[in-house]
Amino acid sequence: MSTREADRISAAEETLNTLFDISQLLNTGLDKETLATCVGLIEGGVNPEALAAVIQELRRENTAMKAARSTNGR
Repeated sequence: MSTREADRISAAEETLNTLFDISQLLNTGLDKETLATCVGLIEGGVNPEALAAVIQELRRENTAMKAARSTNGR
């Protein structure tokens, strides 16, 4: 691996760590892997607001499913 490539990887890791720290401060509930996936999607052209809406909807559905399971005794 070249020095330039190592520097690029190091900078990307530092950026992700900073984004994760901000994410934690904002209580997003995203782990580092999920955050990295979201960043990759946004860099690939996905609309950030649409992605946020999808994440919120998935969380609502997950909460509803957990509530339904607990109501059904599972």
